[in-house]
Amino acid sequence: MLLFRSEEHVRRWCEMRGLSRGAVFTPEQLWTIAKPWHGRRLERDWQRFTPDEAEAVFESAGLTGAFWQFGISRGQSP
Repeated sequence: MLLFRSEEHVRRWCEMRGLSRGAVFTPEQLWTIAKPWHGRRLERDWQRFTPDEAEAVFESAGLTGAFWQFGISRGQSP
């Protein structure tokens, strides 16, 4: 994960390196994901999210689209 100060900064960084832009999200979206993703991780009964549960966490932060989908639940290969 890389941190940038603006969309323009992302664009210039990618352009200078000849890379296509990947997924971009805000610090607020990161926090929305981090709370459920790591909040119970040290508890004895913690279990990894299923692909559907993980996608729901991403969606709760407004992160949608192909990058944020595993495709497993829809019969696609991961």
